[in-house]
Amino acid sequence: MSTSASPDDPAGNPAGDAPDAGLVRTGSATGRAVVAAATLGSGMSLFDGTVVNVALRTIGADLDASINDLQWITNAYLLALASLILLGGSLGDRLGRRRVFVAGTLGFGVASALCGLAPNAEVLVAARALQGIAAALMVPGSLAMIQGAFHPDDRARAIGTWTGLGAIAAAAGPLVGGALVEHADWRLIFWINLPVAALTLWLARGVPETRDPGAAQHLDLPGAVLGALALGGVTYALVQWGDPAAWPALAVGLAAGVAFVVVESRVAEPMLALGIFADRTFSATNAMTLLVYGALSVLLFMLPLQLQVVGGDGPLAAGLATLPLPLVMLLLAGRGGALGARIGPRIPLTLGPLVMATGVLLLLGAGEAAYVVAVLPGVVVFALGLALLVATLTATVLAAAPDEHAGIASGVNNAVSRAGGLLAVAAVPSLVGLSGEEYADPAALDPAWTLVVLSCAGLLVVGGAMSWVALPHTAYAGGRGRVG
Repeated sequence: MSTSASPDDPAGNPAGDAPDAGLVRTGSATGRAVVAAATLGSGMSLFDGTVVNVALRTIGADLDASINDLQWITNAYLLALASLILLGGSLGDRLGRRRVFVAGTLGFGVASALCGLAPNAEVLVAARALQGIAAALMVPGSLAMIQGAFHPDDRARAIGTWTGLGAIAAAAGPLVGGALVEHADWRLIFWINLPVAALTLWLARGVPETRDPGAAQHLDLPGAVLGALALGGVTYALVQWGDPAAWPALAVGLAAGVAFVVVESRVAEPMLALGIFADRTFSATNAMTLLVYGALSVLLFMLPLQLQVVGGDGPLAAGLATLPLPLVMLLLAGRGGALGARIGPRIPLTLGPLVMATGVLLLLGAGEAAYVVAVLPGVVVFALGLALLVATLTATVLAAAPDEHAGIASGVNNAVSRAGGLLAVAAVPSLVGLSGEEYADPAALDPAWTLVVLSCAGLLVVGGAMSWVALPHTAYAGGRGRVG
């Protein structure tokens, strides 16, 4: 097959021929289809991550749901995604990234329809778990399709486009979701995924199939099951604290966690190569990720409730309250990454969480005063801290791992960030004294909000201190060790 440019296809493929993996160019019709499909697929996941929190107050009132139910509506999705995302990436490498991505997109659309039809909280939680399973197939495949299909010279540009458009999807969540919840029906926040999934599937027809020839030949199903049991048991115990089943669930979760480590250290082709944690920077950065994303997830879970229940805001106003967060990220995250590349990870990954903690503390009065006084400054400062650290965090994780483990390093960090959100959202409401339907009572929620703010700030301060102690002054260079 010729690789010279032709008038039929800017990628250099004769008309009617499928492009070779690794030869797709950004200016070609195939290149646009790959980026569009990948962006829409990952965008659905990002959109749901921001829109559901805005709708929780309304869902709770409509389905007569307790705070535990609201936690599970969020955590069922995060649990399935965090537990299975590494397995989803492995399936894509082995069976074909496009094939697994398509299966995940189709499953996400079906699960979204079930969410929209849910007659009660229990069914909604089950449907959200199905969404998480589908997302574990779809999310890793979105970036892997770009990495495998594009010519090496065009990958950075394609990934940049994918990242920017994904940020727009996250930013649209509060606006679109708030408007749908306030002026139509909360069920539409799930049904809107159906046409998006259909368009994604149509675009994916033109995506070339790619695989990893060195991928594991045997799937690590025991590791996947034990990982899910570990996270599930601990999460159940935290959410249902005080329930007679909480202690047995915690015991099962901890035992499964120990068994997971044993199995992964002994199987020939593990889902998670534990040796990757031998690098101090890799381990410290992931520990910081757990804390930072835990604080972020709790804040985004509780702030819309505080603004609606205590402040009397509608879903649209509550959703728009966090809009500066993705906008600041879109504008400044790249500059934060450039700073980290220039001066090394220690300062950005220390200052970033501390700036975020300052922003959280500025939200102490949320719901009790005007938005421009009690909410906007805190959200903007929080966003500035996140923009300072997020790109450097990703680059540090990837660079700390050997080049051949770059894929698993990215997958581990993604799973850790989801697990941090999962565990924090499970634990914090109980720790601050919220139970049953108290979240709907301003007299109960407002004092709990103060404790939520202090808890999130504490997690961030610990994360910043950990970075200062454990990370190097100098930058890493592509998995080859420390520079200087």
